[in-house]
Amino acid sequence: MPLRWPLPALLTWAACWAVFMAARHNGLSAPVAIALAAALGATFSLRGSTPWRRIFIAAGFPLSLAASGWGSAIPAWAWLLPLAFLALVYPLKAWSDAPLFPTPRGALDGLALLAPLPPGARILDAGCGLGDGLRELRRAYPRARIEGIEWSWPLTLACALRCRFARVNADVLRGDIWAADWSAFDMVYLFQRPESMARATEKALRELRPGAWLASLEFDATALAPSKVLRCADGRSVWLYQVPFRRRGVAVSGAVSAARLSSF
Repeated sequence: MPLRWPLPALLTWAACWAVFMAARHNGLSAPVAIALAAALGATFSLRGSTPWRRIFIAAGFPLSLAASGWGSAIPAWAWLLPLAFLALVYPLKAWSDAPLFPTPRGALDGLALLAPLPPGARILDAGCGLGDGLRELRRAYPRARIEGIEWSWPLTLACALRCRFARVNADVLRGDIWAADWSAFDMVYLFQRPESMARATEKALRELRPGAWLASLEFDATALAPSKVLRCADGRSVWLYQVPFRRRGVAVSGAVSAARLSSF
């Protein structure tokens, strides 16, 4: 069951302190103990429901350690370890897109009825995070090849472990969703944020082939008219756009430029 905030943060901080004290009690050096506790905090922070809550969960142990009597006994360079773990889990480049928006369970129920795909179709979860979207896509399209791409190394590995049907360096890749080629996919699934949807629209216009789908949970591509809309049980929407895209009744092929789109 979901825990009421701030209980997840308090439990994580307590667990981090327990790991730190146990490591010190068993003779491990302070930097090693910090690294173990910080890694635990960074891992648990991935399940935070908002970006700021994830930061609070991950940063709680290092900040409390700095304010405690232990802080003066720890080498100055050891404080770089928690920062290194945070940078690995939450790389700056990923924050310019969507840090971590997990797809809720059941959010894509009924998607295959509105956007049918043939067996063996390729679906890309662009920014797959921990793999919640991959799991839901797998449920919706059990006979499709589901692939994911994620910029964060720890998230990529965690995603591959959670999604047993995917393989590291095969179906789950570490990479930049904006540099990846979308032209080979029958559907590209997004759960981004409003600020990045214009960029996603431009990329879809350039690369998606006729008949391919762009699916976006919650945030719509405001420049395009949706082909269909899936209403989720929790009140959200999955916005579906099929090539040739449309805007205000005008057909737009998947290869036209963003400049032409903006001129309509």
